[in-house]
Amino acid sequence: MFRHSLLLIFRNFKRFKSTFFINLVGLSIGLTCTLLIYLWVQNELTVDKFHEHDDRIYYAMEHRVKADGIWTSPNTSGPTAEALAQDMPEVEYTCAVSRNNPTTLSVDDDVLKVEGRFAGKDFFRIFSYPIMEGNKEKILNDKNSIVISESLALNFFNSTNVVGKVIKAGFQDDYTVAGVFKDVPKNATQQFEFLIPFEKLLDKMPGLKSWGNTGIGTYVLLKEGTDLDEFNKKIAMYVHNKTNNEITHRTLFLKKFSDIYLYGKYENGVLVGGRITYVKLFSVIAVFILIIACINFMNLSTAKASRRIKEVGIKKAVGAGRRTLVMQYMGESLLMSFLCMALAVLLVDILLDQFNDITGKQLSLSFTLPVLSAIAIVWLITGLLAGSYPAIYLSGFNPATVLKGKLNFSFGEVWARKGLVVFQFVLSIVLIASVMIVYKQIEYIQTKPVGYDRANVLFFNREGKLWEPQLLETFLAEVKRIPGVENASSIGHNMAGHNSGTFGITWEGKDPDDRTEFENVSVSYDLLQTLNIEMAEGRTFSRDFPADTASLIISEEGIRFMGMSDPIGKHVTLWGSDRTIVGVSKDFHYESLHENYKPLFFRLAPSDTHIVMIKLKAENQPATIAKIEQLYKTLNAGFSFDFKFLDAQYQSQYVAEQRVGTLSKYFAALAILISCLGLYGLAAFTAERRLKEIGIRKVLGSSEFGIISLLSGDFTKIVFMAIVIALPLSYFLTQTWLDDFAFKIDLEWWYFSFAGIMALLIAWLTVGAQAFKAARINPVKCLKDE
Repeated sequence: MFRHSLLLIFRNFKRFKSTFFINLVGLSIGLTCTLLIYLWVQNELTVDKFHEHDDRIYYAMEHRVKADGIWTSPNTSGPTAEALAQDMPEVEYTCAVSRNNPTTLSVDDDVLKVEGRFAGKDFFRIFSYPIMEGNKEKILNDKNSIVISESLALNFFNSTNVVGKVIKAGFQDDYTVAGVFKDVPKNATQQFEFLIPFEKLLDKMPGLKSWGNTGIGTYVLLKEGTDLDEFNKKIAMYVHNKTNNEITHRTLFLKKFSDIYLYGKYENGVLVGGRITYVKLFSVIAVFILIIACINFMNLSTAKASRRIKEVGIKKAVGAGRRTLVMQYMGESLLMSFLCMALAVLLVDILLDQFNDITGKQLSLSFTLPVLSAIAIVWLITGLLAGSYPAIYLSGFNPATVLKGKLNFSFGEVWARKGLVVFQFVLSIVLIASVMIVYKQIEYIQTKPVGYDRANVLFFNREGKLWEPQLLETFLAEVKRIPGVENASSIGHNMAGHNSGTFGITWEGKDPDDRTEFENVSVSYDLLQTLNIEMAEGRTFSRDFPADTASLIISEEGIRFMGMSDPIGKHVTLWGSDRTIVGVSKDFHYESLHENYKPLFFRLAPSDTHIVMIKLKAENQPATIAKIEQLYKTLNAGFSFDFKFLDAQYQSQYVAEQRVGTLSKYFAALAILISCLGLYGLAAFTAERRLKEIGIRKVLGSSEFGIISLLSGDFTKIVFMAIVIALPLSYFLTQTWLDDFAFKIDLEWWYFSFAGIMALLIAWLTVGAQAFKAARINPVKCLKDE
């Protein structure tokens, strides 16, 4: 019986070739999208989840009260980790960790610039990075030691047996290798190639020992059974107490470390999401695309029912029960789903490299148990979903009726089929509108003036001898003489987010309880000119005014916040020292357009700058850069000239949005393609079922245009209905997405009209092709069997 059923299935595939092909292509595309999104979602959900003590590793954060609300900071003070370990019995281990810092390491003549961190001695007790060489318990105890990755060890020594070897940092400090760890997995947010004990950083920057300074990450391993909510209540006033209530605006709390990647966005002290939004978005898109493909199968299977009614009638007449028929049609659906899944797996393997380029991931299709389980589940759900309605529908025919060749479609059945097509096009139109608006917003981000000129500006970190103030001044003076260089300066800010804030600025009339932070930007002479930051009032720092080291330039937003009129020449106090306001800069975006302008001040402090910025002329830049590199290597021998462009760094703030836009574009195109495949098939069956009607109409004088209009009319109504439903839904969804930006485009009516018109034109072209073919048929062929 099984063999007989299988044979019938293959005969039906062969008999209805067009239906088979449409279903094969549609379902395969849908399953391919689903598998690709599954691999991406699975990777997103596993980021930072590989640590042995994942359920007990937490990251310390702070809610900070400002005048306009609560800002949630990912940074804490340097003493936080050690103090929590001493004061809190619930804590098993803690460690302080600095931000990643690109550093030049050398062994003899081998020189590499790599990313590394300063970390507390219990780092490897908290995190599960496998140690290949060295004593895990003591590996970060000696502040003159260094722990390096397997790759770094092989690059320098061609071996991992390197404990006791010496590595020089910045051609100055010698560090003894205390251990080697396995390379950090790609699905870790912490990416580093070496670690140096945190004590060494405190020697270099003793100011980090103060509770008033922040910028350090604090990781905590809580003991088993610790109640996080109760512990957070216990440490909420911790910073207040440690500073004798001098710092009262900072509330300490712990958050599970591996959750931060997906759930890291706070607004006014409340968690509102993060990357999980995009995980949910693409999961929904995957489901919708698969549903669209399944709808095609349902519609085409029920549409061709008129060509299978005798098969159903004969089987029922010879004793086949409805359950048997349901099993046969479900088997047909499951087999089709299996064939499509096999093709989808092949397509995923072919397309995965391109998908990785788009997503910035390193995904691979490995047939592990979770992946095989996911494939099996998707195959089964798809087969059952696609085949359920056709199986129930076809098996329900009355044998006496169908053997007479009569098949009456009920009003409900017709509208069910039309409703599914409406649903397909609603999703397609929503995707078209969303793609357009994401593209427009990204275009707006890329072209909106940000208040400074980021074009043709290269930058690099100060390193080696450039940390000597006199040599930095010499380098800047010499680089300005190079033809092709417009200007050059140095800054203590990377222009891509919050870097350094302080509430230690006071002015006449300031609320003594206000702890709003001003962005603190240390600069050298000519920085504002280098970046073309415009002045609203006053002047920039100048060598003609030696007292400018005691002056400030404050942004327009800073002046507004202070409520100050005629600010030039007025005095404020910064960290207890009197400062004179000599200029007011126009507002500019040092954060992404997700954020509003923030109060900011510039202070002239060349020794506190760590980034050199050089403005180039647009022409002949390679030759100019080569001369800058030559000068750099002459004055800073041994160090590599590694630079980036400021506009590229600016764009990197919107990587997530750009990837969403690109992926949405592809998924929207595929959703439309699948929908049109189904529409094409339905149009073909409609035309076939009405061939005799078409023949009679042509004999009676109907034109080809009249036939095309007749066949296209019903589908036009369906698409119009989809447009009516989709447009308000599109508006709501895109407006919700745009609300995440402080600066955004306005939603114009024509964005949505264009999406609807595009869907309508695509539907007309799809149906029109079949309608045109039917309209040109010879009426003799339609009527010759009458």
